[in-house]
This record gives sequence, structure tokens and C-alpha cells, in this order.
Amino acid sequence: MITAGVDVGAKYAKIVFLEDGKTTLTRARGIVGFDILKSVTAVTEKALVSTGLKRDQIAQIVATGMGRKAIHKKHPINAEQIVPEVMADAKGTHHLIPTVKTVIDVGAEEGRGVKVDENGKVRDFVINERCAAGAGTFIETMARALEVEVEDIGPLALKSTEAIPMNAQCCVFAESEVVTLIHSRVSKENISKAIHDAMAGRIASMVLRVGVEKDVVLIGGVARNPGFLSPLEKELNTEILVPEHPQYTGALGAALLALETEGQ
Repeated sequence: MITAGVDVGAKYAKIVFLEDGKTTLTRARGIVGFDILKSVTAVTEKALVSTGLKRDQIAQIVATGMGRKAIHKKHPINAEQIVPEVMADAKGTHHLIPTVKTVIDVGAEEGRGVKVDENGKVRDFVINERCAAGAGTFIETMARALEVEVEDIGPLALKSTEAIPMNAQCCVFAESEVVTLIHSRVSKENISKAIHDAMAGRIASMVLRVGVEKDVVLIGGVARNPGFLSPLEKELNTEILVPEHPQYTGALGAALLALETEGQ
């Protein structure tokens, strides 16, 4: 049986096709534009073309993410069910790393901490959605201020030779603080480290509100940023695992939940 999970995030829509809850047939993603349904349709078509499948061969589609309601039972996607992000995060991460107890998901506009039981069910969770300073948009904004590509800002932080504190708690004020550091001739490497340290501190404070139990797993697009992992481990004083395709974990969880729904 083939199921699909669609994770409609603030910036990207991700889709995973899963066969019998075990084999990932394909992964695809695309930018989420003003017309969410059109954006997700394009991503779905990309996945269908890559596998040679037709829409009617997908037994069940479950949607998650902040834009999930936009595609619920809407042709041609026709996502039959929608599930909260924390549920999809827990299910997908447990499938990849069965020993997980704490999931940290950092995407473009939101960070989440999820406590997971031995069956991949949500025990507790916390969400930081009030400010982009605790999400991937913060990194992108700071990369523009430093005039570097967003994929380069993480590796840049790893070359830092000095810890520089960053006190601003808002993305707008932090950008002004970065400009001040630039004018003070602080190196891009040290500024980049300060940016990642500040973001790690905010995410860690959020996660600590629900408690941290090993194994801890980091998912979401920001998990691919090498400059973020180290300061987050330091803030939480624990090793953090990262799956191979962290940005697709929510979509994978939705595909797994689709299989459970179809079997009911």
C-alpha cells in the first residue's frame, strides 16, 4: 500500500511517498507561494512523475504543517486527513530513531520541542511561534546582513575564534546589532557564531520548558545547518542526533499516520 505525507511549511512544501510504511519511494519539495494549493500540487506532481505513479494509486494522503488546512480535501491533492505538526514530528522521528525521547523541530518560522513515548506518541510539547528569532528565517535575515549565502553562514560559524555575545531578542533588533558589529570590524566568522549561539539559546530555553530526555533528535530544515548543532548541544548539555533527511521528517510522519488511517 502506498501512502503520502505532505508537510506544508511556511517556506517549503515537502512530500514523501511511502510503501507499506517501510520503503520511501520518493521525496520532493518546492517553495510555498501565495497560492498554497497550486504550490503543493506542483510538488505532488513532481513526486508522481519521479515514481511513475498516478494519483489514484496513492491510497491515502495526510497533510501536516501550518498550511495543512489549505489542502484538506481540495482537488487535485485531496488530502483526506490533517494532523498537527507535533504528531507528525513524533511519528516520523520515532520511525527513523526508535530510541528518541525528545524531538526538536526548527523550521523557517517556528520551533517546536516534543516529548515522545516509546511508541512514538506525543507526551508533551512546546512551540515558539511568536518571533522569527527562534527559527530559520532569523538565519536567512542575518545571512543577508552579512552578505553571505545562507548555506555558507553555518560553516562560517565553525571558523570563529572568539565568542561575541548577541543580546537582541528580536529579529529586527538583532539585525541592527549585526550591522553595529560589522561597523566595529568584528569578523564575519565571529558574528556568524554569535548569531547561531543566540538562536541556540532561544531554542534551548523553549525545549527546557518540557524537559530534555535522551535520545534527543533535531529535525527540520535548520538541522542541516552545521553552525547550529554544536551550540544547541552545548546549551542543552547533551548529544543531539540528526537523521539523514531532517527536513522531510514531518512529511514522513504524516505518511506513516496515513497508513494507520487507511488500516482503520
